[in-house]
Amino acid sequence: MSREKNEAGRGNDEIGGALRKLERDELVELLSTGKSGSELNTLLLEVFRERSANRSPGELLRSYKENRFVKPAAVDPIALKQLELELLRIAQSHKYTPIQLSPVAPLGSCSVVAPADQNKIISALRGTEVVADVTNLIALHIADGVKSGDLQNHSDPVRFSSTHRHVRAQKFPNLPGMLAHFSLYAMVTSGKDIGSYGFEKQAIWEHIAVYRQIFRSQYQAEIEIIINARGGYTDSEGLLERIIRHIGEQAPDLTVKVNAASSENAYYKGLQFTIKTTIGGREYNIGDGGFVDWTQQLLENKKERMLISAIGLDRLLMP
Repeated sequence: MSREKNEAGRGNDEIGGALRKLERDELVELLSTGKSGSELNTLLLEVFRERSANRSPGELLRSYKENRFVKPAAVDPIALKQLELELLRIAQSHKYTPIQLSPVAPLGSCSVVAPADQNKIISALRGTEVVADVTNLIALHIADGVKSGDLQNHSDPVRFSSTHRHVRAQKFPNLPGMLAHFSLYAMVTSGKDIGSYGFEKQAIWEHIAVYRQIFRSQYQAEIEIIINARGGYTDSEGLLERIIRHIGEQAPDLTVKVNAASSENAYYKGLQFTIKTTIGGREYNIGDGGFVDWTQQLLENKKERMLISAIGLDRLLMP
């Protein structure tokens, strides 16, 4: 049984126990479907106001000690800010517009269009959740802009980059580098299907070119790209073949390894790429990316195309 299924099972057991204790088996259904969003917010706001009003300073301090989500990061904050700034500048030189996003996203930002369990997200009040994946929030920003006409992605792709502190609720015991909160550098490219995988070839090479410059300029290191075939395209084999050829034409010296056997992955469509590098003798699988169908879902348009990618920054700064 997978860790995700184990976590879901424990969560269901805990919910069931809490409901039996309250003697209200129908409470979850009542609160989730029996009230409007504004009514539920009003109710929950009052619940949390009462709970915080009844909390003592000692209880607050104990909560800080015991809650893994609220502790400071182990990384040097000045080094992190400097690295973020350099990465955003590099991306800007490649036409990626830097964007400063909110600490919260609409409730369901990860679970509605991507196969993420909401239990892995810190859900909040007022219809929000703490950002667990910056690329989902950028996708929403792009979809909103395309729908309103403020953004145009048909003649030239829309490109955004961002650095953001993320919080994820799942816990991985005894696994180094699995943090409750961490910083990511991310890029998202949005466009339209222009035939012959024109968008896909251009977008993936542009992401790789940015990462190449990042690791060359910041760490004097080369990157290696590992490509895994994924389902989700009518001709996934043709997509893979053309992208590999295009990358080879753009950078004959770049090491590209390919796993052409398509494996199950409901997150990425067509292919997923992993970014590998070696810095100071230490090997890192530092990030990944791939094509997603989020804007197709959000805008109800099968012609929409989107590529996302991200690398973890905390691991690069830890001793």
